[in-house]
Parts: sequence; structure tokens; C-alpha cells
Amino acid sequence: MTGFSSAPLWYTTRGTAIVAFVLLTGSMFLGIAATQRSFASRHWPRFATQDLHRNVSLLALAFVLVHIVTTLLDTFVYVGWWAAVIPGTSPYRRLWVSLGTIAFDVILLVIVTSLVRHRLPLRVWRALHWSVYAVWPLAFVHFLETGTDAAHGRFGLWLDIGAMLALVIAVAMRVSAGNEPIGPLRSIAGRPR
Repeated sequence: MTGFSSAPLWYTTRGTAIVAFVLLTGSMFLGIAATQRSFASRHWPRFATQDLHRNVSLLALAFVLVHIVTTLLDTFVYVGWWAAVIPGTSPYRRLWVSLGTIAFDVILLVIVTSLVRHRLPLRVWRALHWSVYAVWPLAFVHFLETGTDAAHGRFGLWLDIGAMLALVIAVAMRVSAGNEPIGPLRSIAGRPR
């Protein structure tokens, strides 16, 4: 037996990690670019970018959850159930797994506070939401150091480099767009923003 049939959990863990990282990069790209209205126009309203950002983020979370579950169920290496939420508890590559755990914990914090956003002062919610910017670098290093696909110059390394370039482009778009809206922006309710 070779390939997926011999180690389905291991391949699923790898595959979901790659897809989650790509989706996380896409979510960060949209979040960075949309914040300064880089994408906003009459043809692409700001709320559509925000909805796309939110949906890509939720899809990334789904892949992260499958990645975590398959990692914990796979017996090739022992990570331990507590390592899913408590950094430093994995006997396997403790530091690098901990970075993934911290990234997941921050994602959970942002999701929970976003669900109760209407009950939080806007400044508190924004401060907590800004912590999501730590997720991508943590996931980047976790993927680079824990994943077998990034080791020894494999395609994962090139994926990491491409993802980093995408975010550099998003930051450049954000900086070049400034804070001024492009044309009249309208909220979902149709009122000018």
C-alpha cells in the first residue's frame, strides 16, 4: 500500500494544513486590502469584500479544525489532545506545534468576540480583532517548521514565499489607497458611510 490508502489521516492532516494556510493567507489579504477600501468601487462594494473576507475566514477555520482533529487522531506521532488548546503541551516538536496552538487560540478569541460584538465596546472589539494579525505569522512558522512539505526546499517552502509576497502586495495596496473612500460607499442598508 502506498499513498493515501496507507496513511489517510496523515495525508488529510497535510492536505487540510495546506488548504487552511492558503485560505488564511487569502483572508488576511482581503482583510488588509479591504480595511483601507483598496477594493472598494461602484462595481465591488465594501460590504461584499467584508463578506468575502468573513466567509474565507470561516472556511479556513473549518480546514484548521479538520487539520487539528486528524492530527490528534493520527498515531504516527503523538501530539496530545491538550496541545490543541494549551501551548507547550505537545511532546512532538513542542515549540512549532505551540505556535499553531497559539494561532488557533487567537482565532477562537476573535470568533467568540465577533459573535458578541454588539455587546462589546467598539474599541475593545477592534483591539481583540487586531490580534488576528498575529495568526498569519504564527501559522507561517508553524507550517514552515512542522510541516513536511516545507522541509528541504519542497513546494511548501515556495508556498510560504508566495503567501508572504501576496501579503506584501496587500500591504502595498493598503498603503497606496490611503484612508479616503473611492466614490460613495454605502452600507448594506443603503445609507452612505
